[in-house]
Amino acid sequence: MNSDKWDETKQHIHHKKRGAKTFRRGKAIAFLERLKLKRSTIQQQLDQPEFQSIQQILVGELKAIDMMMEEFKQLFELHEAEPNNKKGVNKVRKINQYIDSVFDPQDSLLEGVITSIKENGMPNISVSPSAGKFLTMLVTISDAKNVLEIGALGGYSGICLARGFGQNGSLTSLELEDKYAKLAENNLTKAGFQNQVTYLTGPALESLEKLAAENKQFDFFFIDADKGNYPNYLEQCIKLAEPNAVIAIDNVLARGSVADDEVEPKRYTTLMQEFNQTVADHPQLDSILVPIGDGITIAQVK
Repeated sequence: MNSDKWDETKQHIHHKKRGAKTFRRGKAIAFLERLKLKRSTIQQQLDQPEFQSIQQILVGELKAIDMMMEEFKQLFELHEAEPNNKKGVNKVRKINQYIDSVFDPQDSLLEGVITSIKENGMPNISVSPSAGKFLTMLVTISDAKNVLEIGALGGYSGICLARGFGQNGSLTSLELEDKYAKLAENNLTKAGFQNQVTYLTGPALESLEKLAAENKQFDFFFIDADKGNYPNYLEQCIKLAEPNAVIAIDNVLARGSVADDEVEPKRYTTLMQEFNQTVADHPQLDSILVPIGDGITIAQVK
């Protein structure tokens, strides 16, 4: 579609919007989908050798289509026409982005951890910056000195927890994957906590049973691992807890799907709903869910 034709189309759209709106929203969305399909076709052609001779022409068409799509969205306010199952997710994301921008300034050390996680091909599922700061504050406020973490990944949450006790505490971190534990240990070393952290690799339940057999006790716990074992991890943490110990549990909102039926459920949404109720009703815990990051439940052992 050339620019003259596009201008003519825009004038037609404006006219219809001012009139009886016979150019309905459904047609607008359908036209936008055709543009997307055309863009996808051109993008594929760019990667094919037989189209190299007209590469500049194709790039020009891509730019024109991108411009048309953006203007078309603005004309029909289609930025708001996202599926209901994503509106709740986007709202949660925007709230967390706001919290991160206001309360958590850039942290080059933690940004380096995220970079190392990506470079090692690991899932980018660390806690959010504000959730990390929240963990640091919880450890500090509770004056915890002996912290147990279930799920190390690349060490992001481990650094946040260690910052809470500074040079006067220790962190025991359980991690299934040796590769993850080694990266986490390297990042904790860079953060200055190399002599204060111990990693136990393998299935976390086995490590927890080993710690219980050794009569170990902890005053702060952070659970951020496989969701199916959350109930088991919780009970094991209670067994290892000192009086009034704090247990923090991540991902309890499942991207908002535990509370909003219009949000597309995660594979563990139902499980997390049941787990949240278990924590709330647990006779040995006093707990509350804080909607920061993907939701963190804070429980104190009675």
